Amino acid sequence: MSRAVIQHAFGGPEVLEVVEVEEPHAGAGQLRVRVAAAGLNPVDWIVASSEATAAAFGLSLPAGFGNDFAGTVDEVGDGVTGFAPGDRVYGGARGRAVADFVVVTPGVDEVHHTPEGVDDQSAATLDIAARTAEAALADIGLHEGDTVLVGGAAGGVGVFVVQLARIAGARVIGTSSEGAFEFLRGLGAEPVAYGAGLADRVRELAPDGITAATDLFGDETVRVALELGVPPERVSTIASRDPSLGVKATGANQADPGALERVAGLIAAGRLTVPIAARYPIEHIRDAVALQASRHVHGKVVVTL
Repeated sequence: MSRAVIQHAFGGPEVLEVVEVEEPHAGAGQLRVRVAAAGLNPVDWIVASSEATAAAFGLSLPAGFGNDFAGTVDEVGDGVTGFAPGDRVYGGARGRAVADFVVVTPGVDEVHHTPEGVDDQSAATLDIAARTAEAALADIGLHEGDTVLVGGAAGGVGVFVVQLARIAGARVIGTSSEGAFEFLRGLGAEPVAYGAGLADRVRELAPDGITAATDLFGDETVRVALELGVPPERVSTIASRDPSLGVKATGANQADPGALERVAGLIAAGRLTVPIAARYPIEHIRDAVALQASRHVHGKVVVTL
């Protein structure tokens, strides 16, 4: 037997249970991974709370929980090449990640070798957030010399966007609550408070204007960027799907192939860090999800197994 987080109803953290299940095993073309850590994302609790969203991801009750994982391969099915027992790996498995074991199919699921110098907890945060960050910046053609406004810069995707933009040579202005200002400065961003008057505060920080923007929370940053004269083709959003805004809606699935490996390589090289806001053992999954769902987390939340 092994442990897994399972839900038998849709709702808040209270519907999540840690239960004993039969150990899954790798079939032909599959790997079994002994999970060491699972990173949480806002989409995880949204899926858990909404039957319609779960169905959009192909999930029905009873369902597992989580997407991002990292651990060690311990079974390799027939026909699999490039992986062996003992290999450290990371990736994504929607509705299966927060469990002692996850079975994945290379070429179908995201599964990659973890580089030396990247610990399991950091690797477990990458699948959704790093791919989303790469897509958000690629869609606006970010380049050296840009001044980019990042909405929701202190969140789980924002911490990657800020650092990737700085690595690209851009100046980053990031929106957050005032309590996150020092945190953002530590990542290389210039913080600005969100809310009423944001456009004026950005003008004060960047009198020569901003050249690009990405909104990682809602649409406030999108609207401010357009008000400040940023062309719609240089504005992206991961949360708003309002077509009237005329900007690029994107997400993890729009990331270029190789996005995860690029980010993992930057971490291994010491050029990018993964701020982990909190770590919880699997037994405290409800507390971990409640914190993630608060939307006031500075960095990533990780569940350990």
